[in-house]
Amino acid sequence: MFVSENEWMYKKIIEASQDAVIMADRNGVLCLWNNGAETIFGYSADEVIGKTLDLIIPNRFRERHWNGYMHVIATSVTKYSNNMLAVPAQKKDGTLISIEFTITMLADESGFLHGIAAIIRDVTTRRNEENKIKEKLAALETTSNKENSLSE
Repeated sequence: MFVSENEWMYKKIIEASQDAVIMADRNGVLCLWNNGAETIFGYSADEVIGKTLDLIIPNRFRERHWNGYMHVIATSVTKYSNNMLAVPAQKKDGTLISIEFTITMLADESGFLHGIAAIIRDVTTRRNEENKIKEKLAALETTSNKENSLSE
């Protein structure tokens, strides 16, 4: 079988990825946490395996997250399968970061959903730079509008 013969390659790709590759079961309990996740979030795999996703979800977003997560588990349907999600996350030290991620539903041949995997990238630096550019543009527009109204 293809997967068995090449399982070592899949494992190596996941372990070596600089992006976080994580998997949570039906209850949101972490089962997979690669080196990229360790780097991004600051937790080792030993610290998170067996614990819930709450470790990386900021408090103010947890209720909304769990409502959505449990709905997806119950229905096996998500509107995010083909979309990149952008949300805040929390590192071990409490620092908030901006992440983007894709999810993969992990269903078996019978359609039973065992959990959800995610590939996550820290985009905090890019987000901060984009926000600075937006602020500068807004300031320039304000200045331009003031100059236009003075010249009229």
